[in-house]
Amino acid sequence: MPDAPRIMDPAAAAEVLRRTLKDPKRPITVADASVESGLPLRDAEAGLTWLTSEYRGHLRVTEDGDLVHLFPHGFEKPWETPEALSRVLSSIGRALLGAGRFVVRAWLLVVMVTYALLFLALLVGLTFARQGSSDRDEGHGIGIAGVLFRMIADAIFWTFHPFSPLYVHRWDGWEEPGRTRRRSRRDEDDVPFYEKVNRFVFGPTRPEEDPHEARSRLLREIRAQRGRITLADVIRVTGLPRHEADPLMARLMLDYDGTVDVSEGGGIYYTFETLRRTAGAEETARQRAAWERMPELPPLTGNSAAANVGIALLNLFNLLASGWVLSQGLTLGNLALLFDPERPPVLPDDGVPLALGLVPFTFSLVLFVLPLVRALFRGRERRKIERERARLTVLREVVTRASRREPLSDETLRRAVRVATGEEPSSKEITARVVELGGDVDVGPEGEVRYRFAELEADVEAAEAERARASDREARLGKIVFASED
Repeated sequence: MPDAPRIMDPAAAAEVLRRTLKDPKRPITVADASVESGLPLRDAEAGLTWLTSEYRGHLRVTEDGDLVHLFPHGFEKPWETPEALSRVLSSIGRALLGAGRFVVRAWLLVVMVTYALLFLALLVGLTFARQGSSDRDEGHGIGIAGVLFRMIADAIFWTFHPFSPLYVHRWDGWEEPGRTRRRSRRDEDDVPFYEKVNRFVFGPTRPEEDPHEARSRLLREIRAQRGRITLADVIRVTGLPRHEADPLMARLMLDYDGTVDVSEGGGIYYTFETLRRTAGAEETARQRAAWERMPELPPLTGNSAAANVGIALLNLFNLLASGWVLSQGLTLGNLALLFDPERPPVLPDDGVPLALGLVPFTFSLVLFVLPLVRALFRGRERRKIERERARLTVLREVVTRASRREPLSDETLRRAVRVATGEEPSSKEITARVVELGGDVDVGPEGEVRYRFAELEADVEAAEAERARASDREARLGKIVFASED
């Protein structure tokens, strides 16, 4: 009996294609790849799918239903260097930010306790020096001492609670887009004081989305769509631009045994029968669209107004106190002379006070400067978020109209962007988004400019027809013939 033909690993087949395809930037069919490389058709198809994922290729279909692979960058990755540089800079930024957060927390304890102890020592010294003063003065001194002791206790407790200065509270002071939560006094009280200072200086910690959760949402969408999806479905759930959604689909086909098919009308849809198999009920609820999770401008600090005022006053106190130390020339040596009964009427010039003067003065000044700088750059951050909201709004209008096979007028698109961002979009921005999604310009019966997205419409129509034909049997398990617990 002859051996069964061996199926190559997709990565190995892709390596053969990468070596043998002479001009990777030209359109390539599976037959082209098979002829030039000598690979069987099934291996050539698997290799092209792998290359599409690896080199951010695109899939196109002809009017006869032939699938064509396009590699705009050939078998090169010009995006790797800028993206790698961006990742390195981002990592450095996070490291510096983390170090800065730690320094702020540690310095808060040092400054608060040091200054409190210093002034408490001065108060005690003056109290002993005035033993003959009135009971009222004595009571006043004891009251101030109690307040200072309370400050010390609060600083130590909130800095080390729960027993680590690196502790980060999970509530970040601002909500994930699309969710609402009533902020209570208990929420504010549960936030350590050093974390409030951290937010005051660096802003609230931004929640990072788990990439596994993002992929899980897409897989649940595939199940909800009976194992048949289109590029429009991927764009809807992920919010990715088309040039990133194409290679993502190729990766999903490799990872989850998917196939790509072309309908008679030229629509491309992807089938994942294996993902439908479930021991329970198949999911039917569709996932939230990306434009239902619009990005929002985070608050400047995420603290309550009272907390911000308190932190500002505390930092102002440190700034003024260290400034007074600088103006009086209170070095550590001169500070000791203040408690000497035979101290000279004029303190000697002992240099610039560092430990209690220049260092805390500079740091306290920086703690005011950083929030001001962040406030100045909020306009830039706001414009970035508005551009993203505009992009997601265009995606919403295009995908929604394409699913209904309706044209999209230029005015409707502009009005939607105006509502989302509050600004009039430029013609250049609209044109770039339309071209990116494969739109064609059309003229309506009244001369209005309209856009049609024939490729997306054909894809949606093909997927809907295939879903209607999909058998429920694909999602059901067969009869159990063995169970280890029996």
